[in-house]
Amino acid sequence: MSDAYTRVPSVLTHRLPRPVPADELAACPVGEVFRRMGDKWSMLLVVLLGSGPHRYGELHRAVEGISQRMLTRTLRGLETDGLVWREVHPTTPPAVEYGLTPLGLTLLEPLSALADWAVRHEAEIGEARSRHGGTRTPR
Repeated sequence: MSDAYTRVPSVLTHRLPRPVPADELAACPVGEVFRRMGDKWSMLLVVLLGSGPHRYGELHRAVEGISQRMLTRTLRGLETDGLVWREVHPTTPPAVEYGLTPLGLTLLEPLSALADWAVRHEAEIGEARSRHGGTRTPR
């Protein structure tokens, strides 16, 4: 590496063992965050909550196609990870409000960087997928 290039991405500063041990991969905190944010709904809910607290019903109406069960499960997972707070207001019926915790707010910057990268390279990714005969990533 030349002295002129000093901005080495942090993922490259740590040398991974070869082969990568399965137990290390399973315990990797980076993998855990990507699994959480890589599900169908978590990233979208974090972005929605980034604009401020929302009541449960507002979130449900804001995300077309999400079931109440899946919304509840996703919000619980984000709450378990310390990214989202939940407050129950003593009304009849009870009103439940969700928002990002201080930790959850720190996630908005890297999510924005990833989203910006995806938009910037959308055409290139689409062209590469076309060359390989597909438009979606296999699951």
